[in-house]
Amino acid sequence: MNVMLIASNTASTPYPVYPLGMSIVAGALRDAGHDVTLFDLLHNGNSLDALISLIRESKPEIIGLSIRNIDNVNSVNEQRYIDGVKEIVRKIREETDALIVLGGSGFSIMPEVILREVGADYGIVGEGESLMVEFVAGASRGEYPGERCIRTSLRLSGNEIAPAYYDSGLMRFYLKSGNIASVQTKRGCHYGCIYCSYPVLEGSALRCRDPEAVVKDIRTLVDVHGAQYIFFTDSVFNDDEGHYLAVVRAMKKNGLSVPWTAFFRPQGLDDESVELMKETGLRAAEIGSDAPTDKTLRRLGKSFLFKDIIACNDLFVRHGVASAHYFMFGCPGETRETVLQGIENIKGLKQTVSFIFMGIRILPDTALVKLAYREGLLTPEQELLESVYYIAPGMDRQWLHEALTKAFQGVRNCVFPPDALDNSLQMLHQLGYKGAMWDMLIPPKEGRRRRSATG
Repeated sequence: MNVMLIASNTASTPYPVYPLGMSIVAGALRDAGHDVTLFDLLHNGNSLDALISLIRESKPEIIGLSIRNIDNVNSVNEQRYIDGVKEIVRKIREETDALIVLGGSGFSIMPEVILREVGADYGIVGEGESLMVEFVAGASRGEYPGERCIRTSLRLSGNEIAPAYYDSGLMRFYLKSGNIASVQTKRGCHYGCIYCSYPVLEGSALRCRDPEAVVKDIRTLVDVHGAQYIFFTDSVFNDDEGHYLAVVRAMKKNGLSVPWTAFFRPQGLDDESVELMKETGLRAAEIGSDAPTDKTLRRLGKSFLFKDIIACNDLFVRHGVASAHYFMFGCPGETRETVLQGIENIKGLKQTVSFIFMGIRILPDTALVKLAYREGLLTPEQELLESVYYIAPGMDRQWLHEALTKAFQGVRNCVFPPDALDNSLQMLHQLGYKGAMWDMLIPPKEGRRRRSATG
């Protein structure tokens, strides 16, 4: 069948992110013998006219529409993306009778609500590469699911996760916008963070791809597409089971050394593992520290303390790897005392960058939403498509905002609100700089020049 896949993401801050999910589904459909046309909103300047023109040219029978994010999870400067998806569907309806199927991580967080709001025909919840292939195969026979939201209780094994189809035209665009190419090494998350949707979306068991398959993806990106920087998209790269080390060892065995970055948990790392990762190109580490005091870390379901965050930070500094932390204020158990302590803890971190969020976006099927119900912050009938942010009961929002603004104003390596420097980082990417770019905010070490993650 003739299928069009659309990446609806329009967020380009701090840099555009290659539509990996859509590309994985595209690869699976192509392998199943279907004709696949790709359209990316960012690549086409967010032009719906360009989309309609391509629909007229390719005449798809089925259109898959990928939703990456519902909003930007930034309570200080909220941006909502579902209205844009709704407009895309409306324009498609005016042009064609092709079936419209929603998918993507953003859709899977609250599928029934989004499907109703957007007005598409069907939606695929979870891993799209298998379900979309099954849907298209059934449609080719005139068979359609009885339920509009298509689910399965089965999850793909690591070896069943399809490699991405990296479209050359899309890749050229994204490489020009930061030179960062995306690779996934595994799915699943077994940590118990109360706010996180990853276990809901991907399950709690790790499903790891063959390290050689990961290396093959990287080879394709580097040798075929000219990628100069790799971003591993795993929810946590340094898993407790050590799969990340198997990937890094496979890279080393195959002679791969290309600058890369990933999300890290501030536990389970040592000098040997960091040095091994550096040998294959580790340049920058984004650390999910999440809360800046022991009290709020425990209430978020973390198994580490702030001393572990300091140790992890110092480990990366010692090895010359740029690092950035992400912290949230307003967590369960937050008080004025923990806020002030957390501010000082963050300022005490050396040679790093910290991005600070106020409040936690509440998502369905997480422990946080249940807590919000118990504390009276939500009612059971309240839908979460409209963003709701958790801030601990009794915490004055205005005071919190003023305290964070005052504390971090003028502190170069502490960014509040978290999007405050987005325009500057985008401009640097447009000028040809590559990599994470936030590393340029790290104060240089006294007496020695810091090696930039962009070099």
